[in-house]
Amino acid sequence: MLREMKIYDVTVAVSETVPIYEGDPRVSIESVRQIADGDAANVSNLCLGAHTGTHVDAPNHFIDGARQLADLDIARMIGPCRVVEVDDNVISIEPSHLPDLADVERIVFKTRNSKFWSDPSSGFRTDFTFLSTEAARLIADANVSLVGIDYLSIEEFGSKDHATHKILLGKEIVILEGLDLREVSAGDYEIVCLPLKYVGATGDGSPARTVLRTLS
Repeated sequence: MLREMKIYDVTVAVSETVPIYEGDPRVSIESVRQIADGDAANVSNLCLGAHTGTHVDAPNHFIDGARQLADLDIARMIGPCRVVEVDDNVISIEPSHLPDLADVERIVFKTRNSKFWSDPSSGFRTDFTFLSTEAARLIADANVSLVGIDYLSIEEFGSKDHATHKILLGKEIVILEGLDLREVSAGDYEIVCLPLKYVGATGDGSPARTVLRTLS
């Protein structure tokens, strides 16, 4: 008997209280038309930064003139994905924490960061677990399509050279940040990550509704 596939919504909800990476635009959500006020329909206005909540980084985020969001290959964001869980005492994800990447198309890291989403009212955290440049190089060399992590940046807070981003984006690896993996166990899944498709400004990223689905 086949086991029913389970879908995990690993998207952090956009709200006016969601933590925002230091210096990024705040979120504003307002009603501009309301049936209760006599309007024909309810209409909301959303104002938010491209890197709000669960979001995708396009190469142009850190490599000026590189591929923008609207030009990304959507196939890179849909398909088999390995969720790797690292211990809560790990702050820097190193090569020793990586699985054999030979058969990994997409990889997502579940860390102590996911627990931060239990109390978003505490605001942006700077002590999040991140991916080291050495681990990023191995992932880039393995031609992985997508790499994700469960907080608002894959890079160590305060980095001066942003090397982890540049290593991955230089290979046009999609970076997926801000995942909520509290309900997800390590293992193999199918990921469906759908960022907004827009044209304008620098096309550096977009919020993305993202789900993981069990394979069987």
